[in-house]
Amino acid sequence: MREIITIATHQREMLVDITDLVKQVVSNSELRDGIVTVYAQGATAAIMIQENWDESVQTDVVDFLRQIIPRGVWLHDRQDGNGDSHLKAGLVGPSETVPLIDGKLGLSQWQNIFLCEFDGPRSERHIVCTVIADG
Repeated sequence: MREIITIATHQREMLVDITDLVKQVVSNSELRDGIVTVYAQGATAAIMIQENWDESVQTDVVDFLRQIIPRGVWLHDRQDGNGDSHLKAGLVGPSETVPLIDGKLGLSQWQNIFLCEFDGPRSERHIVCTVIADG
C-alpha cells in the first residue's frame, strides 16, 4: 500500500516532523506487521529519524549541516545557487525504513520521522510512504 504525503515548508532549511502523517498512512493501510518506507521526492530534501523531545536537536542538525556544508562555495551554485542543498540531502539520504509492529510504527519513545528541507520554502514537498506486510 502506498500513499503520497504533500506538505509545504516555510524556511530554506528546516526539519518538519511528519510522524503523525506517517502514522495516518499506517492506519489507512490496516496492516499489522511489516515495514514502512518513507521517501522524500526531490534532490534537495531528505528523511531523518531523530529525537523530537524539544526543538534543540532539530536546530542542532540544521546548524551542524550548515557548518560542514556552507552555502555559496560549490560548482553547482553557478546553476541555481543551491549546491549546498544537494550535498546536505545526499548526506542525510532520501529515505528511512521503520518496522511496523502490531499496527504501529516501531519507533522508540524519543524517535520521530522528519522531512529535512534544504532548499525551501516550498509550496509542495512530496513524501512517498509505502507500507509492506510481512510474508
